[in-house]
Amino acid sequence: MASYFDEHDCEPLKDGEQPNHMLHMARLLLDSGLAAEWDLEYGRIFGGDGKTPPASKKIVESLPTHIVTPTEAALERKCPVCLGLFDEEDEVKEIPCSHKFHSKCILPWLDKVNSCPMCRHELPTDDPDYEAYKKHKARAKQREYEMEELHNSMFG
Repeated sequence: MASYFDEHDCEPLKDGEQPNHMLHMARLLLDSGLAAEWDLEYGRIFGGDGKTPPASKKIVESLPTHIVTPTEAALERKCPVCLGLFDEEDEVKEIPCSHKFHSKCILPWLDKVNSCPMCRHELPTDDPDYEAYKKHKARAKQREYEMEELHNSMFG
């Protein structure tokens, strides 16, 4: 039978040497079944197959569009993408988070990513895997909230 150290491909601590607690924590988390979630999140953040997909074509087509009126032009508001003023007769699109952009600025953006360039509010996508990932993330956040509420009700 192999020793613990041979089995885990590690060396025993030398006299006075302290264990690497962060390494033990990482191993514990990976062994507890979080490895798949970590891989998904790591891939999403640092690139790879988990890139954020573009906004849904149907959603983009349904975004409200309007022409800038003289009154709106007088307010001298700027498009957050190009930093140009909204001039009279410009076509403007409004996304669900209420931010407004020149149509020519926001449409190419939404062809690449599904979020508002100002607040990162995410629009739906046509990618079923990404939508499932978003639902999973929302459920995890809800569970965390419920656990916190339960804890507060018991100990608060």
